[in-house]
Amino acid sequence: MAFTARTPRVVAARRLQRRRDRDATGRFLAEGPQAVREALARPGVVTELFGTPTALDRHPELAAVAAHADVPVSEVTDDGLAALAETVAPQGLIAVCRHLDVPLEQALAGAPRLVAVLAEIRDPGNAGTVLRTADAAGAGAVVFAGDAVDPYNGKCVRASAGSLFHVDVVRAPDPVAVVDALRAAGLSIFATTGYGDSDLDDLTDYGRLAGPTAWLFGSEAHGLPEELIAAADARVRVPLYGRAESLNLAAAAAVCLYASARAQR
Repeated sequence: MAFTARTPRVVAARRLQRRRDRDATGRFLAEGPQAVREALARPGVVTELFGTPTALDRHPELAAVAAHADVPVSEVTDDGLAALAETVAPQGLIAVCRHLDVPLEQALAGAPRLVAVLAEIRDPGNAGTVLRTADAAGAGAVVFAGDAVDPYNGKCVRASAGSLFHVDVVRAPDPVAVVDALRAAGLSIFATTGYGDSDLDDLTDYGRLAGPTAWLFGSEAHGLPEELIAAADARVRVPLYGRAESLNLAAAAAVCLYASARAQR
């Protein structure tokens, strides 16, 4: 019999929509077939898969992968799925996943050539989009530093479009300590700011992006904290050739990360 919104396992999973319950259990929800597919591709991450009969029939390969990994596959009614989903038109599949955090030292042990640091970014949509862009640009790690949004916030998970499961995710309370650790690991540190004294094009032309690089991104509302701007090796502005006042966070991050990716290749 399919689970309903009142079935205890559905009720327990629904609590993961709240950060305090995610933190307490070390679990979060990944919604939709794309996120579920990427979560299942990472061994040991998924602890349960919920799906409506229609969705499980539409994606039998995902149910088969889960069953092969001894992950419980639980049918839910439409109202049970709606209780778990945070989108208006859910796609019928939701996975309960273990947190993916790794310590910064472990992430740096893999000698990543490109790292994105989200310093006190509060908007989950922006954070998830930057995480997705960092993955696309070949970054090895994304650091959520200081009082940043929870990377397991449902909106952040959805905005990452599965990239959350591809890179090392680090949560670090002290952004300045993050910068110190990155520099000690041999990465150049670049802070993005509209008032930077270095132009992104100049950094590219002079070959300064060819080595291992960490980019610091701040919130759209407040930018980077002053202590991080001061701690960087360069304060970088993205050149604007038209009349736009500025770029939003996700666009600026894409330009910077791909500039490094191109230089490194």
